Amino acid sequence: MGTRLRETASEVAALLWREHVVYRERGGGVVIRGEHVQRWISMAPSGGRDEVLVRAGRILDGGTTAPARTEALASLDAGTHELAATCRRLLAEVTTEATPSAPPTRRVRKRGRRIREGRHTSLTSWVVIVGVIALVGLYAYNAVLARLR
Repeated sequence: MGTRLRETASEVAALLWREHVVYRERGGGVVIRGEHVQRWISMAPSGGRDEVLVRAGRILDGGTTAPARTEALASLDAGTHELAATCRRLLAEVTTEATPSAPPTRRVRKRGRRIREGRHTSLTSWVVIVGVIALVGLYAYNAVLARLR
């Protein structure tokens, strides 16, 4: 089953992606990595005779793999194209789950200045902070001088 699984995985990989890497897992399964699309597919023998457990997930920054997002049982007897269709369905599910929501649109004020997003301290805020610190320091300095007299 291991040799057949590896051959089938190589054929499926060629149908899915032009650039891919196929390698064997420790447990006897096979992994197909598509680095350019940041996705992976795993095929492992299942409890059934000619069934494989197909799992799909994302490849994170740095090359590590995230846990499987979706999985399905497929038959090796169904053929390479049917197995590739199952893989495409699983990859589509992974893609829709991993797609981040659209970034918020920037609003423009009437005078044409953009509203800042996030928490950034502006120059005016820094001037106010330094001024308050200077006033507190001046007050402390005067209090010390008054006690010394």
